[in-house]
Amino acid sequence: MLRVIKRILGWTGAVIAVLLFVGMFAKNPASDEEPKEQNIVSSTSVVSQESVVSYSVEQEAVVSNIVEPESETDPSDAEPNESISNFSIHFIDVGQGDATLILCDGEAMLIDAGGFASGTSVQLYLKKQGVTKLKLVVGTHPDSDHIGGLDVILTKFDCETVLLTDKVSDNKAYQEVLDALAYKNYQITVPKWGDSYTLGSAVCNVIGPIDPDEEDRNSSIVCKVEYGNTSFLLSGDAEAEEERQIVETGADLRATVYHAGHHGSKTSSCDDWLKAISPEAVVISCGADNPYGHPHGETLAAFRQLGADVYRTDEQGTVVVISDGERLSWSCDPSETWLSGTVSVNASETVSSMEPEESKEDTIYTTEPEESKEEAEAQVTYVLNKNTKKFHKPNCSSVTDIKQKNRLDVDLTREEVIDMGYVPCKRCKP
Repeated sequence: MLRVIKRILGWTGAVIAVLLFVGMFAKNPASDEEPKEQNIVSSTSVVSQESVVSYSVEQEAVVSNIVEPESETDPSDAEPNESISNFSIHFIDVGQGDATLILCDGEAMLIDAGGFASGTSVQLYLKKQGVTKLKLVVGTHPDSDHIGGLDVILTKFDCETVLLTDKVSDNKAYQEVLDALAYKNYQITVPKWGDSYTLGSAVCNVIGPIDPDEEDRNSSIVCKVEYGNTSFLLSGDAEAEEERQIVETGADLRATVYHAGHHGSKTSSCDDWLKAISPEAVVISCGADNPYGHPHGETLAAFRQLGADVYRTDEQGTVVVISDGERLSWSCDPSETWLSGTVSVNASETVSSMEPEESKEDTIYTTEPEESKEEAEAQVTYVLNKNTKKFHKPNCSSVTDIKQKNRLDVDLTREEVIDMGYVPCKRCKP
Protein backbone atom coordinates (compact mmCIF):
# COMPACT_ATOMS: atom_id res chain seq x y z
CA MET A 1 0.00 0.00 0.00
CA LEU A 2 2.76 2.41 0.89
CA ARG A 3 4.41 1.73 -2.47
CA VAL A 4 1.16 2.55 -4.29
CA ILE A 5 0.81 5.90 -2.48
CA LYS A 6 4.40 6.90 -3.29
CA ARG A 7 3.90 5.99 -6.94
CA ILE A 8 0.70 8.11 -7.14
CA LEU A 9 2.41 11.14 -5.54
CA GLY A 10 5.29 10.80 -7.99
CA TRP A 11 2.94 10.91 -10.98
CA THR A 12 1.05 13.89 -9.55
CA GLY A 13 4.25 15.89 -9.00
CA ALA A 14 5.38 15.15 -12.47
CA VAL A 15 2.10 16.34 -13.95
CA ILE A 16 2.18 19.53 -11.86
CA ALA A 17 5.75 20.20 -12.95
CA VAL A 18 4.84 19.79 -16.62
CA LEU A 19 1.85 22.15 -16.28
CA LEU A 20 4.00 24.78 -14.56
CA PHE A 21 6.61 24.54 -17.32
CA VAL A 22 4.04 24.92 -20.10
CA GLY A 23 2.44 27.88 -18.34
CA MET A 24 5.77 29.68 -18.01
CA PHE A 25 6.54 29.06 -21.71
CA ALA A 26 3.19 30.50 -22.81
CA LYS A 27 3.46 33.56 -20.55
CA ASN A 28 6.90 34.75 -21.52
CA PRO A 29 5.96 36.21 -24.96
CA ALA A 30 3.15 38.24 -23.40
CA SER A 31 5.46 39.57 -20.76
CA ASP A 32 7.89 40.59 -23.48
CA GLU A 33 5.17 42.60 -25.27
CA GLU A 34 3.84 44.50 -22.27
CA PRO A 35 6.80 46.91 -21.96
CA LYS A 36 6.67 47.67 -25.70
CA GLU A 37 2.96 48.49 -25.48
CA GLN A 38 3.63 50.85 -22.59
CA ASN A 39 6.46 52.52 -24.50
CA ILE A 40 4.20 53.13 -27.51
CA VAL A 41 1.57 54.81 -25.37
CA SER A 42 4.17 57.00 -23.68
CA SER A 43 5.75 58.02 -26.99
CA THR A 44 2.36 58.91 -28.49
CA SER A 45 1.58 61.10 -25.51
CA VAL A 46 4.81 63.07 -25.89
CA VAL A 47 4.32 63.62 -29.63
CA SER A 48 0.76 64.84 -29.11
CA GLN A 49 1.87 67.44 -26.57
CA GLU A 50 4.62 68.69 -28.89
CA SER A 51 2.16 68.88 -31.76
CA VAL A 52 -0.24 70.97 -29.70
CA VAL A 53 2.51 73.39 -28.73
CA SER A 54 3.74 73.66 -32.31
CA TYR A 55 0.22 74.21 -33.62
CA SER A 56 -0.71 76.86 -31.08
CA VAL A 57 2.46 78.86 -31.62
CA GLU A 58 3.02 78.55 -35.36
CA GLN A 59 -0.40 77.96 -36.85
CA GLU A 60 -2.65 80.20 -34.77
CA ALA A 61 -2.08 83.10 -37.14
CA VAL A 62 -3.14 81.31 -40.30
CA VAL A 63 -5.63 78.69 -39.15
CA SER A 64 -8.57 81.04 -39.66
CA ASN A 65 -7.73 81.29 -43.38
CA ILE A 66 -7.70 77.53 -44.03
CA VAL A 67 -10.93 76.02 -45.28
CA GLU A 68 -10.98 72.22 -45.35
CA PRO A 69 -12.35 70.90 -48.63
CA GLU A 70 -15.50 68.81 -48.66
CA SER A 71 -14.43 65.29 -49.61
CA GLU A 72 -15.50 61.74 -48.97
CA THR A 73 -11.96 60.42 -49.39
CA ASP A 74 -9.54 59.80 -46.56
CA PRO A 75 -7.47 63.00 -46.02
CA SER A 76 -4.39 60.81 -45.63
CA ASP A 77 -4.75 59.79 -49.29
CA ALA A 78 -4.23 63.38 -50.50
CA GLU A 79 -0.89 64.71 -51.63
CA PRO A 80 0.73 67.35 -49.35
CA ASN A 81 -0.80 70.82 -49.86
CA GLU A 82 -3.07 69.43 -52.56
CA SER A 83 -6.10 71.33 -51.34
CA ILE A 84 -4.51 74.37 -49.68
CA SER A 85 -3.10 77.15 -51.84
CA ASN A 86 0.29 78.67 -51.12
CA PHE A 87 -0.68 82.06 -52.60
CA SER A 88 -2.96 84.73 -51.17
CA ILE A 89 -3.32 88.47 -51.61
CA HIS A 90 -4.87 90.65 -48.92
CA PHE A 91 -6.30 94.07 -49.77
CA ILE A 92 -6.21 95.46 -46.24
CA ASP A 93 -8.90 97.93 -45.20
CA VAL A 94 -7.01 101.06 -44.15
CA GLY A 95 -9.79 103.53 -44.91
CA GLN A 96 -8.87 106.06 -47.60
CA GLY A 97 -5.53 104.57 -48.59
CA ASP A 98 -3.75 101.48 -49.89
CA ALA A 99 -2.09 98.52 -48.18
CA THR A 100 -1.73 95.14 -49.90
CA LEU A 101 -0.11 92.02 -48.46
CA ILE A 102 0.95 89.15 -50.75
CA LEU A 103 1.91 85.75 -49.33
CA CYS A 104 3.45 82.92 -51.35
CA ASP A 105 5.27 79.77 -50.22
CA GLY A 106 6.14 81.23 -46.84
CA GLU A 107 7.43 84.55 -48.20
CA ALA A 108 5.72 87.93 -47.82
CA MET A 109 5.50 91.18 -49.78
CA LEU A 110 3.80 94.43 -48.74
CA ILE A 111 2.76 97.13 -51.19
CA ASP A 112 2.06 100.42 -49.34
CA ALA A 113 0.90 100.68 -45.72
CA GLY A 114 -1.96 103.18 -45.56
CA GLY A 115 -1.94 106.56 -43.84
CA PHE A 116 -0.38 107.74 -40.59
CA ALA A 117 -3.02 106.07 -38.42
CA SER A 118 -2.70 102.73 -40.22
CA GLY A 119 0.87 101.70 -39.40
CA THR A 120 0.08 99.80 -36.20
CA SER A 121 -3.07 98.16 -37.56
CA VAL A 122 -1.17 96.94 -40.65
CA GLN A 123 1.60 95.68 -38.37
CA LEU A 124 -0.90 93.69 -36.30
CA TYR A 125 -2.57 92.32 -39.42
CA LEU A 126 0.77 91.05 -40.72
CA LYS A 127 1.55 89.41 -37.37
CA LYS A 128 -1.85 87.71 -37.37
CA GLN A 129 -0.95 86.20 -40.73
CA GLY A 130 2.27 84.83 -39.27
CA VAL A 131 4.53 87.34 -41.02
CA THR A 132 7.85 87.98 -39.29
CA LYS A 133 9.92 88.95 -42.32
CA LEU A 134 9.13 90.85 -45.52
CA LYS A 135 11.06 89.84 -48.61
CA LEU A 136 9.76 92.85 -50.55
CA VAL A 137 8.37 96.19 -49.37
CA VAL A 138 7.03 98.62 -51.97
CA GLY A 139 6.12 102.26 -51.48
CA THR A 140 4.39 103.07 -54.76
CA HIS A 141 4.76 106.87 -54.41
CA PRO A 142 5.23 109.45 -51.64
CA ASP A 143 1.57 110.31 -50.92
CA SER A 144 0.80 109.96 -47.21
CA ASP A 145 -2.24 107.70 -47.73
CA HIS A 146 0.15 105.12 -49.21
CA ILE A 147 3.35 105.44 -47.16
CA GLY A 148 2.07 107.13 -43.98
CA GLY A 149 2.21 103.83 -42.07
CA LEU A 150 5.32 102.49 -43.80
CA ASP A 151 7.75 103.76 -41.14
CA VAL A 152 6.12 101.44 -38.59
CA ILE A 153 6.47 98.44 -40.90
CA LEU A 154 10.11 99.19 -41.70
CA THR A 155 10.88 99.52 -38.01
CA LYS A 156 9.00 96.46 -36.76
CA PHE A 157 9.88 93.90 -39.45
CA ASP A 158 13.02 92.52 -41.01
CA CYS A 159 12.77 93.85 -44.58
CA GLU A 160 15.00 92.33 -47.25
CA THR A 161 14.39 94.68 -50.21
CA VAL A 162 12.70 98.10 -50.07
CA LEU A 163 11.45 99.49 -53.38
CA LEU A 164 10.73 103.23 -53.61
CA THR A 165 10.62 105.72 -56.46
CA ASP A 166 13.40 108.28 -56.76
CA LYS A 167 10.88 111.04 -56.07
CA VAL A 168 11.89 113.15 -53.09
CA SER A 169 9.14 114.75 -51.02
CA ASP A 170 9.16 117.16 -48.12
CA ASN A 171 5.92 115.78 -46.65
CA LYS A 172 5.96 114.31 -43.15
CA ALA A 173 5.22 110.77 -44.29
CA TYR A 174 8.22 110.62 -46.61
CA GLN A 175 10.57 112.10 -44.02
CA GLU A 176 9.47 109.53 -41.43
CA VAL A 177 10.07 106.72 -43.93
CA LEU A 178 13.60 108.06 -44.48
CA ASP A 179 14.14 108.13 -40.71
CA ALA A 180 12.99 104.50 -40.41
CA LEU A 181 15.27 103.44 -43.26
CA ALA A 182 18.23 105.11 -41.59
CA TYR A 183 17.35 103.58 -38.20
CA LYS A 184 17.32 100.04 -39.64
CA ASN A 185 20.20 100.75 -42.04
CA TYR A 186 18.10 99.76 -45.06
CA GLN A 187 19.05 100.80 -48.57
CA ILE A 188 16.48 102.06 -51.11
CA THR A 189 16.15 100.14 -54.37
CA VAL A 190 14.68 102.20 -57.21
CA PRO A 191 13.01 99.72 -59.59
CA LYS A 192 13.08 100.14 -63.35
CA TRP A 193 10.70 98.99 -66.06
CA GLY A 194 11.37 95.32 -66.75
CA ASP A 195 12.81 94.47 -63.33
CA SER A 196 11.58 91.20 -61.88
CA TYR A 197 11.48 89.85 -58.32
CA THR A 198 10.51 86.42 -57.00
CA LEU A 199 8.19 85.73 -54.10
CA GLY A 200 8.21 82.00 -53.52
CA SER A 201 6.96 80.51 -56.79
CA ALA A 202 5.30 83.82 -57.76
CA VAL A 203 6.96 86.50 -59.88
CA CYS A 204 6.57 90.26 -59.49
CA ASN A 205 7.27 92.19 -62.69
CA VAL A 206 7.78 95.97 -62.60
CA ILE A 207 5.92 97.53 -65.55
CA GLY A 208 5.97 101.16 -64.44
CA PRO A 209 6.85 103.96 -64.18
CA ILE A 210 8.01 104.56 -67.73
CA ASP A 211 8.97 108.18 -67.13
CA PRO A 212 10.19 108.61 -63.53
CA ASP A 213 10.31 112.39 -64.04
CA GLU A 214 6.51 112.66 -64.10
CA GLU A 215 4.72 114.12 -61.07
CA ASP A 216 4.29 111.84 -58.06
CA ARG A 217 1.16 109.90 -59.04
CA ASN A 218 2.24 109.35 -62.64
CA SER A 219 5.57 107.98 -61.46
CA SER A 220 3.89 105.34 -59.28
CA ILE A 221 5.51 101.90 -59.13
CA VAL A 222 3.24 99.54 -61.06
CA CYS A 223 3.55 95.77 -60.55
CA LYS A 224 2.11 92.69 -62.19
CA VAL A 225 2.30 89.63 -59.91
CA GLU A 226 1.96 86.24 -61.59
CA TYR A 227 1.19 82.94 -59.86
CA GLY A 228 0.51 79.97 -62.09
CA ASN A 229 -2.09 81.01 -64.63
CA THR A 230 -3.47 83.80 -62.41
CA SER A 231 -2.14 87.35 -62.27
CA PHE A 232 -2.70 90.55 -60.35
CA LEU A 233 -2.01 94.10 -61.53
CA LEU A 234 -1.44 96.80 -58.89
CA SER A 235 -0.87 100.39 -60.00
CA GLY A 236 -0.79 102.65 -56.94
CA ASP A 237 -2.15 106.06 -57.90
CA ALA A 238 -1.04 105.91 -61.53
CA GLU A 239 -3.35 108.05 -63.64
CA ALA A 240 -4.28 107.98 -67.31
CA GLU A 241 -0.99 109.55 -68.43
CA GLU A 242 1.17 106.81 -66.92
CA GLU A 243 -1.35 104.13 -67.88
CA ARG A 244 -1.12 105.10 -71.57
CA GLN A 245 2.69 105.19 -71.40
CA ILE A 246 2.68 101.60 -70.09
CA VAL A 247 0.20 100.45 -72.73
CA GLU A 248 2.45 101.89 -75.44
CA THR A 249 5.34 99.65 -74.33
CA GLY A 250 3.42 96.66 -75.67
CA ALA A 251 3.84 94.78 -72.38
CA ASP A 252 1.39 91.97 -71.66
CA LEU A 253 -0.98 93.68 -69.21
CA ARG A 254 -3.66 90.99 -69.11
CA ALA A 255 -4.51 90.23 -65.50
CA THR A 256 -7.08 88.17 -63.64
CA VAL A 257 -7.46 90.83 -60.94
CA TYR A 258 -6.92 94.59 -61.23
CA HIS A 259 -6.35 96.70 -58.13
CA ALA A 260 -8.06 99.89 -59.28
CA GLY A 261 -5.71 102.82 -59.68
CA HIS A 262 -6.10 105.88 -57.46
CA HIS A 263 -8.90 104.35 -55.34
CA GLY A 264 -11.33 104.18 -58.26
CA SER A 265 -10.89 107.82 -59.32
CA LYS A 266 -12.01 108.86 -62.78
CA THR A 267 -8.49 110.22 -63.34
CA SER A 268 -7.30 106.60 -63.59
CA SER A 269 -8.48 103.40 -65.31
CA CYS A 270 -8.65 104.91 -68.79
CA ASP A 271 -10.26 102.93 -71.61
CA ASP A 272 -7.02 101.78 -73.28
CA TRP A 273 -5.68 100.60 -69.93
CA LEU A 274 -8.77 98.60 -69.00
CA LYS A 275 -8.96 97.09 -72.48
CA ALA A 276 -5.34 95.91 -72.18
CA ILE A 277 -5.87 94.42 -68.71
CA SER A 278 -9.31 92.90 -69.35
CA PRO A 279 -9.70 91.80 -65.72
CA GLU A 280 -12.19 89.29 -64.39
CA ALA A 281 -12.35 91.15 -61.08
CA VAL A 282 -11.50 94.61 -59.75
CA VAL A 283 -10.66 95.52 -56.15
CA ILE A 284 -11.12 99.13 -55.03
CA SER A 285 -9.34 100.33 -51.90
CA CYS A 286 -11.06 103.43 -50.53
CA GLY A 287 -12.65 104.75 -47.36
CA ALA A 288 -16.34 105.07 -46.61
CA ASP A 289 -17.55 108.67 -46.96
CA ASN A 290 -14.14 109.76 -48.22
CA PRO A 291 -13.83 113.44 -49.21
CA TYR A 292 -13.19 112.72 -52.88
CA GLY A 293 -16.27 110.71 -53.80
CA HIS A 294 -14.15 107.62 -54.60
CA PRO A 295 -14.96 105.45 -56.40
CA HIS A 296 -16.34 107.73 -59.10
CA GLY A 297 -19.44 106.79 -61.05
CA GLU A 298 -17.69 106.92 -64.43
CA THR A 299 -15.09 104.41 -63.24
CA LEU A 300 -17.69 102.03 -61.84
CA ALA A 301 -19.59 102.22 -65.11
CA ALA A 302 -16.41 101.25 -66.99
CA PHE A 303 -15.86 98.25 -64.70
CA ARG A 304 -19.48 97.21 -65.15
CA GLN A 305 -19.17 97.44 -68.92
CA LEU A 306 -16.17 95.08 -68.71
CA GLY A 307 -18.37 92.55 -66.92
CA ALA A 308 -15.86 92.45 -64.06
CA ASP A 309 -16.81 91.58 -60.48
CA VAL A 310 -16.08 94.49 -58.13
CA TYR A 311 -14.87 94.22 -54.53
CA ARG A 312 -14.61 97.29 -52.28
CA THR A 313 -12.92 97.86 -48.94
CA ASP A 314 -15.29 100.74 -48.13
CA GLU A 315 -18.22 98.30 -48.22
CA GLN A 316 -16.65 94.92 -47.43
CA GLY A 317 -13.61 95.66 -45.28
CA THR A 318 -10.43 93.70 -45.94
CA VAL A 319 -10.75 91.61 -49.10
CA VAL A 320 -8.70 88.40 -49.40
CA VAL A 321 -8.29 86.29 -52.54
CA ILE A 322 -6.59 82.89 -52.64
CA SER A 323 -5.21 81.35 -55.82
CA ASP A 324 -4.30 77.75 -56.59
CA GLY A 325 -2.69 78.86 -59.81
CA GLU A 326 -5.85 78.27 -61.81
CA ARG A 327 -8.89 79.34 -59.78
CA LEU A 328 -9.56 82.12 -57.30
CA SER A 329 -11.38 81.92 -53.97
CA TRP A 330 -12.62 85.17 -52.38
CA SER A 331 -13.30 86.02 -48.75
CA CYS A 332 -16.58 87.72 -49.67
CA ASP A 333 -19.09 88.01 -52.48
CA PRO A 334 -18.71 90.80 -55.06
CA SER A 335 -20.33 94.14 -54.30
CA GLU A 336 -23.75 94.56 -55.89
CA THR A 337 -24.42 98.21 -55.02
CA TRP A 338 -22.51 99.88 -57.90
CA LEU A 339 -22.76 103.05 -55.83
CA SER A 340 -20.16 105.73 -56.30
CA GLY A 341 -18.62 107.30 -53.23
CA THR A 342 -20.60 110.08 -51.62
CA VAL A 343 -18.87 113.32 -50.81
CA SER A 344 -19.17 114.46 -47.21
CA VAL A 345 -20.87 117.76 -46.33
CA ASN A 346 -17.55 119.50 -45.71
CA ALA A 347 -15.93 117.96 -48.76
CA SER A 348 -15.33 121.27 -50.53
CA GLU A 349 -12.99 122.46 -47.79
CA THR A 350 -11.23 119.11 -47.44
CA VAL A 351 -10.80 118.48 -51.12
CA SER A 352 -9.47 121.95 -51.86
CA SER A 353 -6.78 121.45 -49.22
CA MET A 354 -5.87 117.85 -50.14
CA GLU A 355 -6.58 117.37 -53.86
CA PRO A 356 -6.91 120.71 -55.65
CA GLU A 357 -7.41 119.14 -59.07
CA GLU A 358 -10.62 117.42 -57.97
CA SER A 359 -12.05 120.20 -55.86
CA LYS A 360 -13.99 121.91 -58.63
CA GLU A 361 -15.52 118.65 -59.84
CA ASP A 362 -16.46 117.28 -56.46
CA THR A 363 -17.47 120.44 -54.57
CA ILE A 364 -20.79 120.28 -52.76
CA TYR A 365 -22.47 123.49 -51.67
CA THR A 366 -24.18 123.58 -48.32
CA THR A 367 -26.30 126.29 -46.77
CA GLU A 368 -24.46 128.48 -44.32
CA PRO A 369 -26.21 129.80 -41.14
CA GLU A 370 -25.83 133.43 -42.13
CA GLU A 371 -27.57 133.01 -45.49
CA SER A 372 -31.21 133.82 -45.89
CA LYS A 373 -33.66 131.03 -46.63
CA GLU A 374 -34.18 132.36 -50.17
CA GLU A 375 -30.42 132.43 -50.86
CA ALA A 376 -30.01 128.93 -49.48
CA GLU A 377 -32.85 127.52 -51.58
CA ALA A 378 -31.43 129.18 -54.67
CA GLN A 379 -28.21 127.15 -54.22
CA VAL A 380 -30.00 123.80 -53.84
CA THR A 381 -30.92 121.87 -56.98
CA TYR A 382 -31.59 118.51 -55.31
CA VAL A 383 -31.98 117.04 -51.85
CA LEU A 384 -30.25 113.69 -51.34
CA ASN A 385 -31.26 110.99 -48.86
CA LYS A 386 -28.01 109.25 -47.89
CA ASN A 387 -29.99 106.40 -46.33
CA THR A 388 -32.30 105.48 -49.22
CA LYS A 389 -29.93 106.72 -51.94
CA LYS A 390 -32.78 108.68 -53.56
CA PHE A 391 -32.69 112.30 -54.65
CA HIS A 392 -35.61 114.75 -54.65
CA LYS A 393 -36.63 118.17 -55.81
CA PRO A 394 -36.30 120.64 -52.91
CA ASN A 395 -40.10 121.08 -52.77
CA CYS A 396 -40.87 117.35 -52.77
CA SER A 397 -43.17 116.32 -49.89
CA SER A 398 -40.78 113.47 -49.06
CA VAL A 399 -38.03 115.91 -48.17
CA THR A 400 -39.69 116.82 -44.86
CA ASP A 401 -39.50 113.16 -43.82
CA ILE A 402 -35.74 112.90 -44.30
CA LYS A 403 -33.82 112.83 -41.02
CA GLN A 404 -31.27 115.60 -40.76
CA LYS A 405 -28.34 113.17 -40.50
CA ASN A 406 -29.38 111.56 -43.79
CA ARG A 407 -30.12 114.77 -45.68
CA LEU A 408 -27.68 116.35 -48.11
CA ASP A 409 -28.55 119.52 -50.09
CA VAL A 410 -26.50 119.85 -53.27
CA ASP A 411 -26.06 122.19 -56.21
CA LEU A 412 -25.34 119.58 -58.88
CA THR A 413 -26.79 118.53 -62.19
CA ARG A 414 -29.10 115.54 -62.47
CA GLU A 415 -26.38 113.56 -64.25
CA GLU A 416 -23.84 114.33 -61.53
CA VAL A 417 -26.22 113.17 -58.81
CA ILE A 418 -26.95 109.92 -60.67
CA ASP A 419 -23.21 109.40 -61.11
CA MET A 420 -22.94 109.58 -57.34
CA GLY A 421 -25.16 106.51 -57.16
CA TYR A 422 -28.51 108.11 -56.37
CA VAL A 423 -31.82 107.27 -58.04
CA PRO A 424 -34.67 109.74 -58.68
CA CYS A 425 -37.66 109.88 -56.38
CA LYS A 426 -40.76 108.37 -58.00
CA ARG A 427 -43.02 110.95 -56.37
CA CYS A 428 -41.47 114.23 -57.53
CA LYS A 429 -39.62 112.71 -60.52
CA PRO A 430 -36.62 115.09 -60.46
